[in-house]
Amino acid sequence: MSRDLLTWSEGQADSMVALLQRLVELESPSTDKASVDRLGKVLADELAASGAKVAPIPSDRYGDHIRAVVGASSKDGQLLVLGHLDTVWELGTLQGMPFRVADGLAHGPGTFDMKAGLVQLVFALRALRESGRSSQGITVLINSDEEIGSPSSRADIEEEARRSRAALVLEPSLPPRGSVKTFRKGVGIFELKVKGRPAHAGLDPEKGVSAIEEIARQVQFLHKLTDREKGITVSVGTIRGGSRVNVVAAEAHAEIDLRVSTAADVKEIEKKILGLRPFLKGAEVRVTGGIDRPPLERSPGVVALYEKARAIAADLGFELGEGSAGGSSDGNLTAAQGVPTLDGLGPMGDGAHADSEHIVVSDLPRRTALLARLLETL
Repeated sequence: MSRDLLTWSEGQADSMVALLQRLVELESPSTDKASVDRLGKVLADELAASGAKVAPIPSDRYGDHIRAVVGASSKDGQLLVLGHLDTVWELGTLQGMPFRVADGLAHGPGTFDMKAGLVQLVFALRALRESGRSSQGITVLINSDEEIGSPSSRADIEEEARRSRAALVLEPSLPPRGSVKTFRKGVGIFELKVKGRPAHAGLDPEKGVSAIEEIARQVQFLHKLTDREKGITVSVGTIRGGSRVNVVAAEAHAEIDLRVSTAADVKEIEKKILGLRPFLKGAEVRVTGGIDRPPLERSPGVVALYEKARAIAADLGFELGEGSAGGSSDGNLTAAQGVPTLDGLGPMGDGAHADSEHIVVSDLPRRTALLARLLETL
C-alpha cells in the first residue's frame, strides 16, 4: 500500500519542484499581509484542487489563515495538520538568493522552512484522492504568523487541537538525516526593566543609584539559573541603559530568553524570573512576560505516532530517525492541549533562516508518500 503511494509520488517529482518554485517565489515575510495573502490564495486553490473544502480565517494585521477539511468526520476526533505560510525573509531576498536547483538540492528562501512541507501536503492529499483512498476527518490549519509566535492564530490552533486525536506538523525535519521531532523545548520571553536614580558621575555619584550596575547583577543571577542537566537555559539577549557617560544611569532594560524541557519545571523557573528583587538599595526592578510556548514532551502518545511513522518509512525503504529541537513550533501548542503531536515531517534539508537554506529534492516524493500514508491510517 505504501509503495503504491511512493510510485505515484515519484511520478509527480517534477510537478512538486515546480510548485515549490512557485511558492518560494511568492515571498511571504510574516509582517507583510498583502504578500502572505497572495501566497495563501495560491495554496488555498491548490488544496481545493486536491479535494479539500477550504475557508480563510481572516486576520486584520497579519495574513489570513487557511482552514481546510478533508474526509468525513470521525467519532474519535479529527486529525490535525499544521503548517505556516510566513517566512523570516524580507521582500527582495530573492534578488540575491533566487530559487535554483543544483546538485540535487533546491535552494531559496523558505524552501526548507517550510514551503516544501506545504508542497508535501498538497500532493499527499492529491495522492489519496487520485488513488481513491479514504481518510477520516482531516483538518488542515495553515497560519500566517508562526515565525513571530502565532499571535493571531494561537487561539484557533488551540481550539482545533482540543477537537483532535493527533496532530502532524509539517515543519522542517532535523538535519542532516531528516529525523522527525519528538521533543521540543518550551520557550519563554521576559522583559526586565530597572529604575535607578541619576546623579553627576563626577560631582556626587554617591547620590545616584546605577540602573546599569543593578541590571549587571541581575544578569549574573539569571545566567546562574541555567541547569543544563535539566534542559533549562536562561540567556539575556539584549541590554540597553543609561543616557550619558557622565550620568549615573537612571534606567536600564534587558530581554531574557528561557528554554525549558519539561512542563514540571516551567512554574518553578518562571516564578524565579518573575520574582526578581533589587540588589541595590534604592533600585526598582520590574519583570514581565512568561512562557509563550510550553514544551512538546516525548510522551507515550508522541512515541506511538513516531513508531507508526517509522514503520511506514521502513515500508517505503528508508530509515526515519527521531530527535529534539531547542526551538519551538505550533506543535508545542497542540502538545500542551494533551494532543499527541509529531513534528518535523518536512523533507531532508538544512539552513533554516540562513542563506544556505535548501531541501533534498529526491526526498520530497518519499516524504509525501509517508505523509499520505499517515493521513490515511491515523
